[in-house]
Amino acid sequence: MQDSRKKSDWDTVIRPRKGWFDIDFKGLVRYRDLIWLMVKRNFTVLYKQTILGPAWVVIQPLLTTLVFTVVFGNLAGLPTDGVPKFLFYMAGNIMWQYFSQCLTRTAETFTKNSRLFGKVYFPRLVMPFSTVLTQMINFAVQYALFIVMVVIYANKPGSGVAPNWQLILLTPLMLVQLGILGLGFGIIISALTTKYRDLAMLVSFGVHLWMYGTPVTYSTSMIADKYPQLLGVYMLNPITPIIELFRAAYLGVPRYSYGYNLQSVIVTVLVFLVGVVLFSRTEKTFMDTV
Repeated sequence: MQDSRKKSDWDTVIRPRKGWFDIDFKGLVRYRDLIWLMVKRNFTVLYKQTILGPAWVVIQPLLTTLVFTVVFGNLAGLPTDGVPKFLFYMAGNIMWQYFSQCLTRTAETFTKNSRLFGKVYFPRLVMPFSTVLTQMINFAVQYALFIVMVVIYANKPGSGVAPNWQLILLTPLMLVQLGILGLGFGIIISALTTKYRDLAMLVSFGVHLWMYGTPVTYSTSMIADKYPQLLGVYMLNPITPIIELFRAAYLGVPRYSYGYNLQSVIVTVLVFLVGVVLFSRTEKTFMDTV
């Protein structure tokens, strides 16, 4: 029997999206409660059935920073631009961990949520956005610990730590850019892994390899001093200017041209747009391939 109700009587009308840029960003606003619910779920599941629970948010970066300090700072003797080794590596480590976790977690969006996607409709971008917000909570805890360490070292005579308060005000922008960059690369990989499962095997290896192409365990000044002709190419890595700006803000290490940061922002925007478009195209047919 044909429904006699008018079109205006329906609360929600779901239509197929066909255009490349037909992306439902308004749906993210409408489903904001679901985003926060997923953030809570992600945080709970991440530390469920662990003895120390959320304490790992602090323990993990501390242990990693300690290893970097011993291996790269003491044994390898890599320069840290005149600031304490532990603080230098901690600054790079917490920024890198935030980016890498955003990337690797969002890269699993389709494969890990295929059952949920097959049962109920909601904007699929809810999942990767909730992942980034979850990692932002983890970063906030690590950042608080980092600030305590900066204050301690800054009050020590001759420590070399000299925070730049004007650059510190850019911290929210750095954090947002890093999250968008991780989100962009992550959803590109998640879209491709629906057809090419081999990529999922390479993500972890690729992220670790990428870390050594980023000034996490060494300073950019080392590249500038030894290979000045390659500095421009090295700065094409969009994460490098962000970490360098973060260290310049909190530790007072020499910073490079703001042109590199502008270049990083442009790359971030392009990666995010490509990722969102590819993700949007994939979500329409991924149930047939996952």
